[in-house]
Amino acid sequence: MTPGIAFPAQPDGNRSTTSTGRAIVADALRAVDPVGGRAAEQETAWRSRYLLHMRRLVEAGLPEPEAWRAIADAGLDSVHARMRVITQDGEDLPLDSVLEMESSTNLETIEIRGQREPDTEFTLPYRGSRLSGAALRDQLEQWAREGVLEPSAVEAVLEVAAHPEWLALPGQTVAVLGAGAEMGPLTALLRWGATVAAVDLPVPSVWERIVETAEKGAGRLLVPVERDTDVASTGIAGSAGVDLVADVPAVADWLGSLDGRLTLGNYLYADGGSHVLVSVAADVLGRRLTMARPDTALAFLATPTDVFVVPREAVEHSNTAWAQRSATAKTLGRPLSWTTRGRLLHRAYSPDADPGIGDALVPVQGPNYALAKRIQRWRATSARRDGQTVSFHVAPSTRTKSVVKSRALAAAFAGAHRFGVEVFEPGTANVLMAALLVHDLTVGTPVHHHPWQDEAYAAVHGGLWRTPYEPRSALGLAAVLGYAGSRV
Repeated sequence: MTPGIAFPAQPDGNRSTTSTGRAIVADALRAVDPVGGRAAEQETAWRSRYLLHMRRLVEAGLPEPEAWRAIADAGLDSVHARMRVITQDGEDLPLDSVLEMESSTNLETIEIRGQREPDTEFTLPYRGSRLSGAALRDQLEQWAREGVLEPSAVEAVLEVAAHPEWLALPGQTVAVLGAGAEMGPLTALLRWGATVAAVDLPVPSVWERIVETAEKGAGRLLVPVERDTDVASTGIAGSAGVDLVADVPAVADWLGSLDGRLTLGNYLYADGGSHVLVSVAADVLGRRLTMARPDTALAFLATPTDVFVVPREAVEHSNTAWAQRSATAKTLGRPLSWTTRGRLLHRAYSPDADPGIGDALVPVQGPNYALAKRIQRWRATSARRDGQTVSFHVAPSTRTKSVVKSRALAAAFAGAHRFGVEVFEPGTANVLMAALLVHDLTVGTPVHHHPWQDEAYAAVHGGLWRTPYEPRSALGLAAVLGYAGSRV
């Protein structure tokens, strides 16, 4: 068995992602909804019906703030009770053993300083231009009118634009887990002159890009390398990196030794069950760092393809768009909805929903993806309740390589604009989300009555919350139209 974070072994010896994910969701639900917990526990078609139970997690927490927090706590408790860690000696130990486990690897730091001057003005790359000043404001306000993002995101980004001295995050170090990820803030932060600690797998091709980004930037990049490595002969890219899943203690000890107020940003992605493993590794890393350095902040980007509670204003926007859809859309929509028994092109919200439930789960992404992202949401809720600084924002659907390698998602993205959804290019999305991170780490976030409002704050959902159609009911048609358009 490969050392590191692992799923628990079942009686037959199999380390099943399905049984573990189902059990964690059942445990989380059971905290406030015993019937829902039992339904999840007994689900026999988890890979196709997990969507129902993921939605129920949100619905069950909606009536009271404490119910929401109880679900988050129970879900995290289940993760930490069920998941395991395999040592170098092959021992199978409880996950929380990692909190005090000694590292098997000693990491030291190589520092790379950028060669250019930091930006003195916030600019947003968009469709071949860099927007600033009035043009930036106009675009943000246009997105708000079109329902691409929540108005609170406009306010936060404009506040950052008005204070470019914030961009370098003086006195702070941002640890970017998944430094090579397209949606991460690495490039933007280094362009602005910030200090970034990069964590990614020891893959030379990944680190070549990271090192090049740092050299072309204006910031300070901190790179982990194993002590006594002959960097002169292997080069930084050939020496850098660490496998977080395999060695959380090494990453924790390294990050814990760095100067400045620390922010742990999770931008990790992996396929299938590995995504759950990296999410769990990041979570236990965050706990260990917070125990050692209580002022550690946490940062997350939530996927828009999940279930969220959305404000009344978003419901009204969606219902107005439903009422004002074109005659052609109405003519074609009715028979499509009727012949598919309501599975296609039905409205997103009932007229009196306050708040609404925005369900944009995408079956093709699978239950492991949904659980990995839900663990991050639970931690954000729990940490915020405990007084920890948390930057959590819904990020837009983006044409990253990891997403568009799925032909179905690529086609759906190509046709999404026909249903009021904007799919972002990585260069725009990651700068926009990095600005929101800077805002949160500099001035903080508002205190809301209910945790769902914390999740909705400054959300950049790309229009999924305000489209007239329930997203899943339009996804298949968007894919058909997108595929057809790409073949023309």
